[in-house]
Amino acid sequence: MHPMLNMAVKAARQAGNIINRASLDLDRLKVARKGKRDFVTDVDHACEQAIIETLHTAYPDHAFLSEEAGRIHHPEDGSEPEYEWIIDPLDGTSNFIHGLPIYAVSIALLHRGQLSQAVIYDPSRNELFTASRGGGAFLNDRRIRVSGQLRLGDSLLGGRWPNQQATGGASYDHLRRLGQESAGVRRTGSSVLDLVYVAAGRLDGFCGVNLQPWDMAAAGLMILEAGGLVTDFSGEQDWLRSGDMIAATPKVFAQMLPYFTA
Repeated sequence: MHPMLNMAVKAARQAGNIINRASLDLDRLKVARKGKRDFVTDVDHACEQAIIETLHTAYPDHAFLSEEAGRIHHPEDGSEPEYEWIIDPLDGTSNFIHGLPIYAVSIALLHRGQLSQAVIYDPSRNELFTASRGGGAFLNDRRIRVSGQLRLGDSLLGGRWPNQQATGGASYDHLRRLGQESAGVRRTGSSVLDLVYVAAGRLDGFCGVNLQPWDMAAAGLMILEAGGLVTDFSGEQDWLRSGDMIAATPKVFAQMLPYFTA
């Protein structure tokens, strides 16, 4: 395992331990609302602090982009950092608050703008997903691949789109029609897990709107390393910046993309 990936695994497991301890007594959670249907807890902050402290101690020159803390330790001259960690300390906070065990820790590393390392840890199932650029994707040290599904009509998809007003009329119609013409769409409340399930072959594809880099970065690399395809709605590689994402096994991807490019 690459040394930087190994350190990210250490940080993710530390966060997972915090989450598991807190899940035993959810009545003690301190919850704040960031927006409609958007919550943050003291556990999110504790996990974020643990991850950043672990990685910053090991790599003091690296920058960070995290859901709660934003951008920290970036170059003072405004230039792009050589290394940048992208962190979601607890994706699926609403699920966690309600005791629904569908949430995960996500950590990715950009090196000179390219995704190079990725860790996703599901503490409730003790499932550790890892990937290194060019080295494949793994679940608990077992190699994973996207599904062999060939037909969109038989495909089970993951999806993330808030509502018609937030998504925009055209995109919403495309997404709705795509859902109608597949075998079904699952919206679990954790985009990170939806996406990594594509890498593991549990879902055949995913489409999402208005995602953040920490939702996509780690799982996006895992899907690519597991043999899948990932683009934005134009079929280009700007998904990490645009927030619009299509990901799927190759045959299904080819049938999904025309819904957005036609």
